[in-house]
Amino acid sequence: MSCINRNQITEVVRNSKAAGKTLVFTNGCFDIIHAGHVRYLAEAKKLGDYLIVGLNSDRSVKELKGPNRPINHQDDRAEVIAALAAVDYVVIFDERTAENLINEVKPDIYVKGGDYCIEDIPEASIVANNGGKTVLIPEVPGRSSTNMIKKITETT
Repeated sequence: MSCINRNQITEVVRNSKAAGKTLVFTNGCFDIIHAGHVRYLAEAKKLGDYLIVGLNSDRSVKELKGPNRPINHQDDRAEVIAALAAVDYVVIFDERTAENLINEVKPDIYVKGGDYCIEDIPEASIVANNGGKTVLIPEVPGRSSTNMIKKITETT
């Protein structure tokens, strides 16, 4: 339930692993937080002791999603995600992908949504090389940030 700086993640990981805790990690833009995200993060948390969420910075969202994104500033997105009961830590990263952050966290379990295939997730091999596994959580039907944003822009 806290936002931490990128340089603090190593200590969090070391202390958690020393205590024998299972680290679950996921990442994303979380541009417009909705019920699908809340359910997804709650399911992810059930897989371990601590859930760490890597949050794409505003700069990286813009690179990934285009010049009109993000909708919400990274500090606001981080605050909302950190307030969710399932989330233990939020850390913002600037890269397009979370590969470097995953190498730092070395999660026991890496979680992605069911709209992905494990074979198509480049981070999955990094997780496996560090002794972890990748788990897909089924999509929440009718809950998609991209579809919500599309709907909003069509009505304006």
